[in-house]
Amino acid sequence: MRIFWQSFVDASVNAPYMARLSEYLNNIAASGTTVHVEGITPPDREFGRLAELRCAVQAIDNGIAAEEGGFDAFVMGHFQDPGLYELRSALDIPVIGTGEATLLAASQLGRRLGLVTLDPVFEVWHYEQAERYGLRDRVVHVTGLGCKPEDFADAFAGDAAAQARMVEDFVACARPLIERGADVVIPAGVLPGLLIGKEHGLKVGHAPVVNCAAVALKSAEMWVQLRQLNGTEPSRGPSFKRANAQARADFRALLARNSRSSSKTIPGE
Repeated sequence: MRIFWQSFVDASVNAPYMARLSEYLNNIAASGTTVHVEGITPPDREFGRLAELRCAVQAIDNGIAAEEGGFDAFVMGHFQDPGLYELRSALDIPVIGTGEATLLAASQLGRRLGLVTLDPVFEVWHYEQAERYGLRDRVVHVTGLGCKPEDFADAFAGDAAAQARMVEDFVACARPLIERGADVVIPAGVLPGLLIGKEHGLKVGHAPVVNCAAVALKSAEMWVQLRQLNGTEPSRGPSFKRANAQARADFRALLARNSRSSSKTIPGE
């Protein structure tokens, strides 16, 4: 089984994270499963809707190429899941959203969910996500760590003190969620998810902390196996009507034209 994992960070700027993520995913993968982790340049660096849209477009293009390259599943390794439904309509292989898979899994562990996101700007996005997935009434609160991807670099490079400090900061950020009634804590981002990956059985009070990176990977493996067993795939009715070859070709041609034009000198510059 070959799984394509799309990260929204730059592979060179955040090399310790990318190396740690690739190592972790391949270590926890089932026997015979390999995970290819791909970054985006420029990364999701100016947090907001426009940056999410830009990265989503690149991710969709990479997803189409991944299917053509023989991958068995595509994971949107960015908790916000931008472009998830569009990509699911474009591919035959399973397309897993880290946010969608984690929210649905966490809802089996407790009734009330609390999310710790990377930056406060994403708080409203996560509420919209929960509503889209039918779980809005289950999310009691979303809070932001106020971090950027590079803030995790020392911890991911093996600095034990930095790892402990960031886990402590995460737990401190999550504690008010428990006071608000959450009985499951979700790191709403693969960066904090990977951070707590080493913390076996981590809880904040009575609330288990769900590792979104592990959930997304295991969801991908499950859906590949179910597809192989009995041909299960998404509904091709109104929800995820299959984009035809022309629609996919037009989409990729748009990106190709943009790539060529961006290399040209713009008059007046």
